[in-house]
Amino acid sequence: MGIVTFAAVSAAAGAAGAMALVPAALGAIGFTSGGISAGSYAAGMMSSYAVANGGGVAAGSLVSILQSAAAAGLSVATKAVVASAGASVAGGVGATVVWLAGLSQNTGVWE
Repeated sequence: MGIVTFAAVSAAAGAAGAMALVPAALGAIGFTSGGISAGSYAAGMMSSYAVANGGGVAAGSLVSILQSAAAAGLSVATKAVVASAGASVAGGVGATVVWLAGLSQNTGVWE
């Protein structure tokens, strides 16, 4: 498998993985569909934002955006950004791995 093919496969896997990982990551840090979990990292963020804003969390803040995404799901635009970021990272890593493997074996990975 050439470097371009491997990078493309890696990019597709990265896009799919990122789309699956984001909702799970939001839940893991405490942003759930039912609200922010008590004692979680998200609760600490919310508390910090509330103290900084005089007692409330401002609309449009990072905490409110993340909670909205956890409660209602990701918008189409956000899904596109997440998939693009995942594809970019995974494609770059995949291409680098193939390139480094070719260097160590002195093979023609550019074919």
